[in-house]
Parts: sequence; structure tokens; C-alpha cells
Amino acid sequence: MNPEAMELLLISGVSGSGKSVALTALEDSGYYAVSNLPLPLLKDTVFFLGSNGQTRLAIALDAKTAPGFPQLDETLGALRQADWDVRFLFLDAKIDTLVKRFSETRRRHPFSSDDCTLTEAIEQERRCVAGLREIAFAFDTSDLSAAALRAWIKEFVGVDASRLSLRFESFGFKHGVPLDADLVFDVRCLPNPHYEPTLAPLTGRDAPVAAFLEASPEVEQMFNDIYRFVSSWLPAYVRDNRNYLTVAVGCTGGRHRSVYLVERLSALFRQRYQVITRHREMSAAK
Repeated sequence: MNPEAMELLLISGVSGSGKSVALTALEDSGYYAVSNLPLPLLKDTVFFLGSNGQTRLAIALDAKTAPGFPQLDETLGALRQADWDVRFLFLDAKIDTLVKRFSETRRRHPFSSDDCTLTEAIEQERRCVAGLREIAFAFDTSDLSAAALRAWIKEFVGVDASRLSLRFESFGFKHGVPLDADLVFDVRCLPNPHYEPTLAPLTGRDAPVAAFLEASPEVEQMFNDIYRFVSSWLPAYVRDNRNYLTVAVGCTGGRHRSVYLVERLSALFRQRYQVITRHREMSAAK
């Protein structure tokens, strides 16, 4: 990252996904925070704040005022030309999670009305911001507590935005496939430590579970196949100007086989790339 460059982190996503939590975490990390900025005002606001000495900005965008905003790519290009390092984060969550959050807080959804249910309002907003999701780094907050999201945001801003970052994520299929996954690998066919009484309470980070899995040639073959696939296609993602790639590995419960493989993959790729590791079912909100 150019030490002279100024940092701009844009946040968008669906209501209830944690945008306010993320913005507060960034403000605590030294960013000048702006909440719910209409998209058409983005360029002028950034240039105004920059001219007044603000060099680290975090802006939560309000897409309701200009759905899609066809000039956004042009705006981001102009900001980058003006020496802003721009990152775009899109927060998402499963519908049942969003319904639960709105019910618990008794907040009114921005798209709600007398003519539609809460679920319909959520779907309407998701369609409205779909174009923004396509050009941002998407992150699924469904299973994160507010504290876990704050910790992840601080890890996210700590990596070099000019280099491709790999995020390896373990998950359990019985809890659903992560919304933010770019590549998904299913390892449920491998021997399952869960059925061993002494291993069931442990995780893929524990030595006895690792020893159990390493005794199976199938596990080693699966690891090598995933490693070769990701390695072979990473140059193509780099050429596509991707800054982040999320590789999700899933088993049944998301605590043994997928965790073990994600730990190994993270360690190996960390030698050449920026790597962020997440074990979704181990960090899920209780």
C-alpha cells in the first residue's frame, strides 16, 4: 500500500446486517465515520473531507436514495485516480437471521409498509442493492455476535488493500452454505471424527482429531485436490482485479473435518498470500 495514499472504506449491505456495528468499529480504529450517505453525494463528500485533512474515511452508503447508482464505477475510479485507496465491503445475512434481529429490536425495516411483510421488505431491499454486492467484498454476518463482527472488521482493515487476500472459512452444511463464499468445497465424504466418542467434543484444531484425519489417505487426497484447484485458479482471480477471494470448506457440523482442512490450507497459502481464517460454527453467536 502506498504510504502517501488516503484510505476510504465503503460499507453497504442489507438492513440489519451490522453496518452500524461495523462503522462504530472503524471509528474506534481511527476512521472518520459517515453514516447513511446517499450514493450520489459520495464523490463530493470524500473530496470535501479530504481537503479538510481527513485521510481515513469510513462511509456507510444509503442505497435507497439511488438504487444501483450506475455512475458508481466511474465515481470509484475518480477517487482512486485522486490517490484514495478504496475498499468496498458489503454486509449480508440470511433472511431468518434478519427477521429475528428486527423482531428482537422492534425496529421498523426501511422498506416496510402496510402492503408487505417483513420478509418481503427484506427481499425488496436485497434486490435494490444487488448491483452493489457484485462490485464489493461480501461478508455474511448471520452467525456473528456484535463483538465478533467488530473483531473481524479490525482484522479486515489490517490487511494490505493493494494485494489479493484469501479468506478460508470452515462451516457446517447443516447450518447452511455461507452467503459470502466464492468457492465451496464439500468434505462430508471424509471419515468423521464426530463418531469417535473421545474426539466428538474436540475440534479440527486439536492434535487427536488431526491425527485421526491424517491416518486417512482420502483426507490427504482431498487436501491436495483443494490446494491444487485454488492455486491453479488464483492467477485468474488476480487478473480479474479481485482483492478478496473467500474459499469455504464445509463438513456436516463445521467443527472437525472442515476446520482441520482450513487450518492446513491457511498455513500453506499464508507463505505467499495475505490469509484471513474464519471458523464459522466455532465463532457463532451463542
